[in-house]
Amino acid sequence: MLVKCQRDALLMACQVVGTAVASRTTKPILSSIKAVADKNSLTLLATDLEVAIRYELKGISVDQPGEAILPIGRLVSILRESPDTEIVIDADQRRARVFTTSSEFEMPSEDPNEFPPIPLMEGQYHELSAGVLRQLIRRTAFAVGKDNTKYAITAILWEVEDGKARLVATDTRRLAVATGVANVEAGENKGHTHLVPVKAVQILERNLHDDLELVKVALRPNEVIFQTEKAMIYSRLLEGRYPPYQQILPKKSTAKIHLAVDALLSSVRQAAIMTDDETKRVSFIFHNKKLILQAQGATTGKSKVEMPIPYDGEEIRIDFDPNYVADMLKVLDPKDEVLLELTDGQKPALFKHGTDYQYLVMPLT
Repeated sequence: MLVKCQRDALLMACQVVGTAVASRTTKPILSSIKAVADKNSLTLLATDLEVAIRYELKGISVDQPGEAILPIGRLVSILRESPDTEIVIDADQRRARVFTTSSEFEMPSEDPNEFPPIPLMEGQYHELSAGVLRQLIRRTAFAVGKDNTKYAITAILWEVEDGKARLVATDTRRLAVATGVANVEAGENKGHTHLVPVKAVQILERNLHDDLELVKVALRPNEVIFQTEKAMIYSRLLEGRYPPYQQILPKKSTAKIHLAVDALLSSVRQAAIMTDDETKRVSFIFHNKKLILQAQGATTGKSKVEMPIPYDGEEIRIDFDPNYVADMLKVLDPKDEVLLELTDGQKPALFKHGTDYQYLVMPLT
């Protein structure tokens, strides 16, 4: 394989595929990437056997087609340090050499036939615009659990039905549900539960650039494949049962309060200044056309922040971890409003943004 590449474009491509490279593995080849040169394109592949990515870099000068294994860490370092706009890669099964105008680097390589195969997009799929998909991911991924439990909450639940794609995430203390328009084939994915690892979804988000681009999503019983214009992301699905989130969402409330996103986020951040690790708590007091946010740390002091709101019902006091509220507000347009539905200070609070986004937060007791 002998190719000439634009340095910046290759560096960006290596950084994209590098997110799927195995950090710890008993197979040394998984610590590298596979490069396939053909005609005027260079395709880079990486996998940790659970998640994989195939990224196509076009506009490459290919003097000799072929395949090679490239050590990703050292290659990225070379590209970062080189002042050149173009670099040349000459690689085979024994070695990989990188040339700039003033430097030459040689690294050991491996047999590209030993690199695990990565499935291609085929069969049924549904489509979403990149803009819609990015929004769905941003509004849910932050709520995914960080630790394994008996529930498969380290994944995002992906549902498709009736022209809609729905993403659901929870860590058992909060629940985010986002829905967007999708082009769905009749009968697609009926009767299946799809638990997509958050790592795969985060890699997908990094590959969403043009809001109008259509992204293909093929959900299978044990795996999922995403296809963008330049990249294909593959992932195994997680096994397990997802919490019955539809039953958790409250159907009734005693108070419905419209709140400005920007003003609420600012107030929450101000009140949270006086919290500490032991008292990660802000009290939300709704009464007499205003919201009072109060916090007090064991050693840090206390805070009190007021903001006007359109509420004149009975007083409701409810305590939240301020980060859980701020996380949700940060993924919304600051100019928008959210509808907060409350029952009392002991039951979960439900934030709604339009008809396609719901965010449930458990109060601190």
